[in-house]
Amino acid sequence: MSNRDLSVARSYHARTSHSHFSVHTSGHYLNFEIQPLPFKVYEDLPGIPLPREWTPLEVSALDALMGVPGGGERIPSLSDLARLLHHSAGITKKLVYPGGRAQYFRAAANTGALYEIDLYVACGDLEGLPAGLYHFSPHDYSLRRLREGDWRGTVVRATADEGISHAPVILLCSGTYWRNSWKYQARAYRHFGWDNGTMLANTLAMCAALDWPARLVMGFQDDLPNRLLDLNVEKEVVFSLVSVGRQDAAVLPRDDDPPPLNHRVRPLSSEEVDYPLMWEMHAASSLESSEAVRAWRDGASPPPRPAPEGQRVPLGPRAESSARIEDVITRRGSSRRFTQDAISREAASAMLRAATNVAADFGRLNELYVIVNAVEGIPSGKYFCAADGLVSLGEGNFRGDAGHLDLGQPLAADAALNVYYMADLQGALQRYGNRGYRAAQIEAGILGGRLYLAAYALGLGATGLTFYDDDVVDFFSPAAAGLSTIFLMAAGVPARRR
Repeated sequence: MSNRDLSVARSYHARTSHSHFSVHTSGHYLNFEIQPLPFKVYEDLPGIPLPREWTPLEVSALDALMGVPGGGERIPSLSDLARLLHHSAGITKKLVYPGGRAQYFRAAANTGALYEIDLYVACGDLEGLPAGLYHFSPHDYSLRRLREGDWRGTVVRATADEGISHAPVILLCSGTYWRNSWKYQARAYRHFGWDNGTMLANTLAMCAALDWPARLVMGFQDDLPNRLLDLNVEKEVVFSLVSVGRQDAAVLPRDDDPPPLNHRVRPLSSEEVDYPLMWEMHAASSLESSEAVRAWRDGASPPPRPAPEGQRVPLGPRAESSARIEDVITRRGSSRRFTQDAISREAASAMLRAATNVAADFGRLNELYVIVNAVEGIPSGKYFCAADGLVSLGEGNFRGDAGHLDLGQPLAADAALNVYYMADLQGALQRYGNRGYRAAQIEAGILGGRLYLAAYALGLGATGLTFYDDDVVDFFSPAAAGLSTIFLMAAGVPARRR
């Protein structure tokens, strides 16, 4: 299936969009008898325990979100790699229900707390860890070595990327279909992007705090990393790559094909339900050759759309917070209720500024549209978020509209502000093919994850929400005409549970 058959992404997006009809007539129910395991478990590989203690970083979360790492060599040790993996995808909370059933929560927000994204590590020799290909196992906080030796050259071959060839560590992020589609059906492929993105928001912030260069790489020949990890691609696929750190010596492409591994992996459940739409979307967004990867890298990014006309409301100075990035990640959770109290203009400004460009091998795809319900010094209304402030699209009390757009839930109505990430999919697909759909989803997830961290650094709450896709576009039109709704974040003052 060609990356340039753009009808596939358009069809998938339309068929997985929420409408009043689809939400209220769906007969889907959750069969807890076949609820998937939230972890990938290799049954025949011993775990390599990771260090659990390290010196806390004296870097605030807001500084980490806005930081630019320095130059020179930056090669992680095993201890620092463990710190990065824990704050990206490690277990940070445990909830025990009556009867003894336990639920584990991870460092990054995830749709339905289903955690379908796994992290793998390809590295050269590090202090405390020999070169190899590893799987990060959060359930027992360990690494499992899949292959000995330095396999980064296979990833370099897949990407043809000069930047990744200087990375001492490369993270490979995979998505497991059934772990999310059990609840969300075919829409789960969108969630690959959202959930991979919120995880990488943590990863990139931690790298900035550690003064390591880091970059998201979406241009790669898909079959090579899938074969490197020996994935059953009907169940699990590599979704993105991230280069971490920098070394002066470049890794050369590796021409030999990785042999099969045939490790035993514990089944997720006794039965799985297939949703072919996800496979079709992934196949259509895959790059099948080095020529396709070069086409991804060549050419200009989609030009930014002109900002809509309207009264400008400048953002205030950024609120300050000394909350350290590691502490913020550890205590972060998804708010279940908001009060209707106002937040400061400075806090809103800090959150919106945190949702800045992502260091990636593609141009910016998402625009931010905002419903302000209760922000001191900014009139309630709907806005476009420009680089120099907010552009008013209409003042008024839109709490009822915000609740409706959030599938009728009160969270968006009560939140101080709602931030919608919206993309010109037509432009993204024309520039990047169907791979542009994958890129738009993960970029929105990263930007939303950055807003998440900024909110908790300021003592506020936040949560990701779903939405009526076309109703959001209609609400913000004519400014948003032609856009597609990708992601929604609500933020405000959390209501304490009794």
